Amino acid sequence: MKVLITGKNGQLGSELQKTCPSNVELICFGSKELDISNVEQVNELLISHSPDIVINAAAYTAVDKAETDVDQAYAVNKQGAANLANVCKHINAKLIHISTDFVFDGTSTLPYTASDTTNPLGVYGASKLAGEQAINEALGSQAIIVRTAWVYSVFGNNFVKTMLRLMSEKEQLGIVGDQVGTPTWAAGLANMLWALVAKTSDNTINEQHGSTNNSLILNWTDAGVASWYDFAVAIQELAVEQGLLSKAIPISAIPAASYPTPAKRPAFSVLNKAQAEELSGVKTVHWRAQLRAMLTELKAQA
Repeated sequence: MKVLITGKNGQLGSELQKTCPSNVELICFGSKELDISNVEQVNELLISHSPDIVINAAAYTAVDKAETDVDQAYAVNKQGAANLANVCKHINAKLIHISTDFVFDGTSTLPYTASDTTNPLGVYGASKLAGEQAINEALGSQAIIVRTAWVYSVFGNNFVKTMLRLMSEKEQLGIVGDQVGTPTWAAGLANMLWALVAKTSDNTINEQHGSTNNSLILNWTDAGVASWYDFAVAIQELAVEQGLLSKAIPISAIPAASYPTPAKRPAFSVLNKAQAEELSGVKTVHWRAQLRAMLTELKAQA
């Protein structure tokens, strides 16, 4: 089975390469070799390699910058997704596309399911939702869309690494305490995606999902719930325990309103993972256990 991955240098792309099963022939492209917003490039590379499955881990993810860089956000997140979907249709490949909790407005009080009403608060979420819709139109049930949130890993830049740096530099920190979601270790997400790939290649998913013409939308994060403040406190606690930080500093919870950003973020973005667990056969692991595993890996690299 041949799998092509876009966005190979990102957190998820890196984890997917690291955990690739031995029976998969893997082809990976970063944005320099494959700009998904360039339709000619997408056509040429996908047709020449002719993969069975494409995993689209490429995205424009600069949430605040997207508010002013609207054209570029849509070029990658909407048009790029549409370009991949159209070629997948042509070469009869399946597409697994990574999307985001930012398609929701955060007003729910229950974990979001795939069928809940979307209502993005900013350009990033709107552009990702437009990409989902373009994929559904072009590919229908030949595509799986996986929404995730708060992704971090030993690779790339992310909240965990930023916190470790700030905690070693600052005397104290104020972290937003009224935005609630679930951290997601990219390695855990990659593991679930490879399970999906295996089930997609033998058509188990289609049999379980039933014969709808729409793309299957699944949610995936780690288990549990946290605010950014909770997440930061846990990062410090576990990092001190593992010797990644020499001392603890005071951390206080602040309201999002006192830390204004160009893009508005959902106050609640906990996702319901039940269907993804059932279809992939992978169980979510609590975010704190995943954070500990990531920090252990980070320490081993030091």
